[in-house]
Amino acid sequence: MSHLTVSLILSISLLFYHLPASSPSPRYVSAVKHDSSPNIILRPPSSGRNRHTMFLPLFPSPPNSSRISGDAIPRRQLQKSGPLRPNARMALHDDLLLNGYYTTRLWIGSPPQRFALIVDTGSTVTYVPCSTCEQCGKHQDPKFDPELSDTYKPVKCNIDCTCDNNRDQCIYERQYAEMSSSSGVLGQDIVSFGNQSDLPPQRAVFGCENRETGDLYSQHADGIMGLGRGDLSIVDQLVDGGVISDSFSLCYGGMDVGGGAMVLGGISPPAEMVYSYSDPVRSPYYNIELKEIHVAGKRLPLSSSVFDGKHGTVLDSGTTYAYLPEAAFVAFRHAVMKEVLGLHKIKGPDPSYDDICFSGAGSDVSQLSKTFPSVEMVFGKGQKLSLSPENYLFRHARVSGAYCLGVFQNANDPTTLLGGIVVRNTFVMYDREHEKIGFWKTNCSDIWERLHVSGGPPRASSPAGGSNSTADISPSLPPTMSPKYIPPGETEIGSITFYFSVSLNDTNVQSQITELASLIAQELHVNSSQVHLLNFTSKGNDYVTKWCITPPNSADFMSKETASNIISWIAEGHIHLPESYGKYQLSNWQIYPPAKRSWWQKNYLVAVLASMLALVVGLSGVGIWWFWRRKQQSNIQYKPVDSMVVPEQELQPL
Repeated sequence: MSHLTVSLILSISLLFYHLPASSPSPRYVSAVKHDSSPNIILRPPSSGRNRHTMFLPLFPSPPNSSRISGDAIPRRQLQKSGPLRPNARMALHDDLLLNGYYTTRLWIGSPPQRFALIVDTGSTVTYVPCSTCEQCGKHQDPKFDPELSDTYKPVKCNIDCTCDNNRDQCIYERQYAEMSSSSGVLGQDIVSFGNQSDLPPQRAVFGCENRETGDLYSQHADGIMGLGRGDLSIVDQLVDGGVISDSFSLCYGGMDVGGGAMVLGGISPPAEMVYSYSDPVRSPYYNIELKEIHVAGKRLPLSSSVFDGKHGTVLDSGTTYAYLPEAAFVAFRHAVMKEVLGLHKIKGPDPSYDDICFSGAGSDVSQLSKTFPSVEMVFGKGQKLSLSPENYLFRHARVSGAYCLGVFQNANDPTTLLGGIVVRNTFVMYDREHEKIGFWKTNCSDIWERLHVSGGPPRASSPAGGSNSTADISPSLPPTMSPKYIPPGETEIGSITFYFSVSLNDTNVQSQITELASLIAQELHVNSSQVHLLNFTSKGNDYVTKWCITPPNSADFMSKETASNIISWIAEGHIHLPESYGKYQLSNWQIYPPAKRSWWQKNYLVAVLASMLALVVGLSGVGIWWFWRRKQQSNIQYKPVDSMVVPEQELQPL
């Protein structure tokens, strides 16, 4: 960012914090961006729990940000509702709180190269690592190689973009306050949306990364899919090309499910959808008219203006939790704590954070509404959106049946920021054409059936404005939310086994096996403690290893959805290893139900504690009896033999 002035950076930066009441230091600090750029994954200190969060900093784009041409907003306002256009239906993967983000699959190039991209309504550019990248991390998929695509074209330097030093090609640069950054060149190629999409592949401009640092370097996902407002946004490009209506939708999975769905383009909204006005002039981000918050049916004693400070109330898919202005947070916290008197307040999972947590609620998410209060958001025209406890709570990572508030104070900043936790199991429609955002509380795991939308294969037609045929482009999607890998009727998975053939160095097999276990855990999004080597056979440097994936230590089984995600990664060959492991191959995966445990196995801990307690009581009883006997013996008065003086008598004669 050497070409941008420091004063501009400082003047437009907006920092968000999560401040515990007792700590003056910031919990989350936003990254400073030079437009609505990608979210940053802020990781906790190494001493704490592995809390993955994403956070969106907010401030306007500078006038010289890279763009395609002109200002697209006036053109979009002239596009009124016309014939029904096709849309791109796409699955979401990962989990908001476990991974810190949701990803979707996008294919770029001819033949298509696949990428897992973080969906972010606060970003205006889509980018992936480039094969020419000098400093890019190891991500989920191989880097994009322009040389392997017959349809790739660089975006030549023009007056509407920032150019490289040779004035040859357009570039983009993103720099962040916590030292993360992304930079590269802009290219144009065929973008495909998968087999669920009615939208044929299209030509689009995207960023090809040549350098990334910080958390962008270490994240598992390949890159960012920008859904914000701006010429480089994938939504704006499709709208300006006239191929979709000016709308898109997101549906995030619930607390125990993850995944979800996304639609690029318009759909017929359900009748139960609740709307809020969204003013595109208010800020470059998607905002709503939040007027009131009700807890347990009672309005928080706040003026509606508290939710309209600075950027107003911003809805962002790239932020994990919710952040309220100080007055609103204090009132919300007090109202919730007033309603959960039957629970015990406990410390949070990470001592670095002063989380507000409660134990004793049980592990069944469907029953949380019996323990925690209902919450309602009231919009400008009085419409109410009801929230479930999963929309403002997250699971305690160390205590079963315990939950913590996922709503925090936004330091001294008056902006209200609503992250993904607020819209879990909520279908959110960003109707940009009519300047409104709609909400429909539903189960996102079967959203297609609930919307009565059929997912047919994409039409094999040429992209708009392109000359290359895309009939051969038909990438296959990962499994949808109806897992095809789990037999019907199976809901609890005890373990998953599979074989992995790799090449290992005979002189260092043990350390390579240990490293391999860590890599498998990373690729499958599980903890290292869940990955176990069962056995292996070898022939020279070729090894066939058998692995087992088990539930987390705190659980007896995996859910159907979690197991399906793991199996799809295995079955479809999405595990990627360094070249040192040779031509590795996965095969013969199998699933097993939870082991049937005897009464002793299920209750061994209780039995052991009871036995120890009985032993302690018994030993205590023996000790008390022994001391009592000693005391009794000490109280008996013994007389010595010579204690009684008897006068000596003469012998009487016979």
